[in-house]
Amino acid sequence: MQVTLKLFASLASYLPPNKKTSIEADIELAEGSTIGDVISLYKIPRKSAHLVMVNGVYIKPEERDQYALKSNDALAICPPVAGG
Repeated sequence: MQVTLKLFASLASYLPPNKKTSIEADIELAEGSTIGDVISLYKIPRKSAHLVMVNGVYIKPEERDQYALKSNDALAICPPVAGG
C-alpha cells in the first residue's frame, strides 16, 4: 500500500531518496503496517517523533505501535520545537 510520509524540520533528513518535496515522500508499506513500523523502518528517533498525525488527526504516543495505516494515508511527524 502507498502512504505519504511527511517529516518536518530536522526529521526531513530521514526521508528516502525518492522524496517528492523536501519534506514529503510516497512510501510503499506492507498491509497492516503501523506508525511504529514506519518510525523504525526509517530509523526516526522515537524521542524526536513528538507530534504525529495521520490525515491531520493527532495520534497519542501510546497508540502509535498499534495504529495500522491505510492506503493513501498521510503520516506527518514533527520534532519537538523550542524557541525563545
